Amino acid sequence: METPGIVIDPLLDGVSTLHESISSESLELSQYVRNPQNALIDRLDAYTDIINIEIGDTSLIRARNFEREFDLKQIWLKFEGNNPSGTQKDRIAFAQCLDALRREYDTITLATCGNYGAAISLAANLAGLRCLVCIPETYHTERVQEMEAQGAQIIRTPGKYEDAVWYSRKLAEDEGYYDANPGGSNSAIQIMAYAEIANELYDVLRDAPKIIAVPVSNGTLLAGIYRGFASLYKRGKTSRIPRFVAASSYKKNPIIYSFKKGLETCVNIEEDKIKESRINEPLINWHSFDGNEALWALNQSQGDAFDISDHKMMQYSR
Repeated sequence: METPGIVIDPLLDGVSTLHESISSESLELSQYVRNPQNALIDRLDAYTDIINIEIGDTSLIRARNFEREFDLKQIWLKFEGNNPSGTQKDRIAFAQCLDALRREYDTITLATCGNYGAAISLAANLAGLRCLVCIPETYHTERVQEMEAQGAQIIRTPGKYEDAVWYSRKLAEDEGYYDANPGGSNSAIQIMAYAEIANELYDVLRDAPKIIAVPVSNGTLLAGIYRGFASLYKRGKTSRIPRFVAASSYKKNPIIYSFKKGLETCVNIEEDKIKESRINEPLINWHSFDGNEALWALNQSQGDAFDISDHKMMQYSR
């Protein structure tokens, strides 16, 4: 039986991830999970162990150079690149695959701009699930080779990201596959997975920060972290709920647009006004699947939202 393969060249700005980033302990557990002859409860236990070993507890780093540049104190960066596929998407990918295993599916499908597909491909491989990844045919993601190395089947779809989501959902409905796309019944799973980030921040800081800045696309990440801190506050663990600041590609995200308009419901952006580039592809949407949850979090926390140009994103990523 094959184990997860070596992947990613090139990745983001030359960063690479190898199969060695998955521990030998997790690879051994994966062999147990992938064997359908083993009892389901034991397979779920083993996969949960993989999640506990590999996912989350990412580094929190004080960014002193940013403090000097912006004349602010106590700026901390949560480095989600410590997750196996290099982004926070591993958190929701493994949560979805655990749910698929529990419900005894053998095939999982999703749409992606790149990072979520890479994360699900790895998570599905470790779980022994067949994985179908839908990617818009015009997108330039450099992570396709990584997905294929993990055994995923790539389906190029016409239109934009949202069209790929509809295609994947229809495929799941018609063929009886597990639908791992954002929104709908998956919102709760993904929001709870991201809520764990709040617990990790509390473990280090011992209180909630005053402000948290989060990139938004579908809005799930921001919504999850907010829910996590709301829970901590209600339990008396923190003295406050942070103010949330959302950021995304310039005039290409419904959450940012709706917040700036003072709306209580997240509205779509006109599709023909969305122009993709190699820089903004992971962030742009004309529809945000968890936009209402994210917008609610911004309003509840008396937060703020900003549009960022491709140039600025590149400048501050270096």
